[in-house]
Amino acid sequence: MPPASTTVPAHGPESQPVTLSDSATPPGGRWRVLVPAAVMLAAGWFVYSPALRGDWLWDDEPDILQNQLLRTPAGLAQIWLKPGSLTDYYPLKSTVQWLQWQLWQEHPLGYHLTNFGLHLLSAFLLWRLLRRLGLRLAWLGGLLFVVHPTVVESVAWMAELKNTLSLPPLLCALGAYLDYDQRGRRAGYFLAVGLFLVAMLCKTSVVMFPVVLLLYGWWQRGRLGARDWLATVPFFVISLALGLVTIGLQRQLGIGDEVFSMGGFFARLTGAGLIFAHYFSTCIFPAGLMPIYPRWSVDSPSLVQLLPWPVLAATLGWLWTQRATWGRHALFGLGWFLLNLAPFLGLVAVSYMRFTWAMDHLAYIPLLGLIGLATAGAEVAVDRLGPRFGFGVFAGITALVLVLATASRRQAAIFRDSETFWSHAVVKNPNAWLAHNNLGTALMKRRELAAAGEHFAAALRLRPDYAFAHYNLADLLVKTGASIAALRHYEEAVRLRPGFYAARYNLGNTLVELDRPADAIPHFEQVLRLKPDHVDAHNNLGHALFLLHRPREAAPRFEAALRLQPARADLRYNLGAAWFELGQWTEAATQFEQAVQLKPDFPEAWCKLATTQWRLNRLPEAVGNFERALRLAPDSLEAHYNLGAVQFQLGHFAEALPHFEAALRLQPSLTAARESLELTRKQLSQPATALGK
Repeated sequence: MPPASTTVPAHGPESQPVTLSDSATPPGGRWRVLVPAAVMLAAGWFVYSPALRGDWLWDDEPDILQNQLLRTPAGLAQIWLKPGSLTDYYPLKSTVQWLQWQLWQEHPLGYHLTNFGLHLLSAFLLWRLLRRLGLRLAWLGGLLFVVHPTVVESVAWMAELKNTLSLPPLLCALGAYLDYDQRGRRAGYFLAVGLFLVAMLCKTSVVMFPVVLLLYGWWQRGRLGARDWLATVPFFVISLALGLVTIGLQRQLGIGDEVFSMGGFFARLTGAGLIFAHYFSTCIFPAGLMPIYPRWSVDSPSLVQLLPWPVLAATLGWLWTQRATWGRHALFGLGWFLLNLAPFLGLVAVSYMRFTWAMDHLAYIPLLGLIGLATAGAEVAVDRLGPRFGFGVFAGITALVLVLATASRRQAAIFRDSETFWSHAVVKNPNAWLAHNNLGTALMKRRELAAAGEHFAAALRLRPDYAFAHYNLADLLVKTGASIAALRHYEEAVRLRPGFYAARYNLGNTLVELDRPADAIPHFEQVLRLKPDHVDAHNNLGHALFLLHRPREAAPRFEAALRLQPARADLRYNLGAAWFELGQWTEAATQFEQAVQLKPDFPEAWCKLATTQWRLNRLPEAVGNFERALRLAPDSLEAHYNLGAVQFQLGHFAEALPHFEAALRLQPSLTAARESLELTRKQLSQPATALGK
């Protein structure tokens, strides 16, 4: 964070406190607030307007669109009470998403506006905080935060709500702690603890805040006393507890059974230095930003790769020698950056590190330290250059803001839709196998199957053991009718990731399609061991058993599916078909009746209901329901033939005749229809008196 003044008395750096501003409002009246605020709003709209109409992409779909916990009050309770329900335990973030779903459901605009509004709120809170820390140009810090290209990923990507939501309470927590530390307000202390807990429940990447408070105490007084250490104890307890939960869930659900190399201790140490250097350079000079950066190799680190550590050590050492004056402030700002970046330096494995070492959204909070230093530097420049160069300084700041805002607007535009986003990623990093795979998925949704197949193939060339690319390529092959070729890729996907239940499910479906239901059964059973509430796996397992003429085993599977989704007409129909095969006509009729109640335009169910009623000797009802089936599906062979048979049984030979004729037209080789037609004509050819007898 930034300094409160440009000098500290040289005679006592270890004891002299830094004086904070008593007011968060700059002198000079409301215009000094309204004008910068209006500029920040206008700049924010200019930057993010291309992304506000953006569609779902990447993690947005599983995080929001496909997240069943956002649909019901029971899901809201599960968000808080079952930490393993989602990949990360960020219950407050998920609660806000639950509320968003109630308001906007599948419409992205509301989600984008929420992120945008929270980002602007953070910029205003940063302005206020910098002002409290004594910077006259605090508004510049807020403006730089609004337009900096590195933060675009956090704001334009809906799933990064956790970033934009966690920062306001974190900044407010620091402000409340200042009230306690400088003015002795105990209420401020408890408020700071509460706000920090709120921030942690939004995203645990704010875990380093207790260490930041110690850094602040050193910056403020030049030393740390017992009061500083004791004050941070509750913060450390919260950090440790929720941090361990996050690490555990990452290992269990985020990474799961996917294996990727992090290297040994020296490899991780080398990687951490390179990651720090990457983030520092992109924050200072935000050019060449990309969704997926190349994942450099650190397995056998070179001397050049180790260079960031001695450079950082030398810089910190030099600043330490200057701690009596400006170095103390620089250490505070750089310390904020380093501490908040520490969880992402690769010392602990995180799921995204399987495809890249760094992502822009992870710099969202660390960036504030560098922005504070930049703001302080601009203030020093203004003071030293004086009024004569005021216009030049203003022009320079304006040019910088315009350059950053223009670059950020271009960056925001790539978040328009998945195809644009992943096409940009592939252009920037052609070796990004994940980008090729996801671009293929986007193209497949648009039915551009040939182009999608090229990108899935590229993903597999770059990473042959990538299970999701095998899975997606298999899905594409199924769509093109190449089910046998698809089978090999589904099998490879489940070999690489035995817990990949979606691949097992589709493998089972493909085996059924290829008339191998017996081979499909073990895969459906494995899906249900992994995901017992998978409705379609229950249903399709029942279907496979039914195809093998095992209706007694199929019926419980259909019943299990119905317990999970009782309002599905197709499940009612399937259970009815199982009861029908078992000769339990009454139970079958009940299921078919419920199926047509749920879905009145279900011709197969009307036909099967009528057939069951025929077996129960409810012939008039059967006639009516066969006729309903034919109104919905005029070319139904089964309905025509069976309706003819019922009419024949009722002695309505004239009514039976056209239905046997229709059945024969639909399937000329149907011997039963031909024989029934001949018999009906024979009956009609007899004299009326004979028929009467």
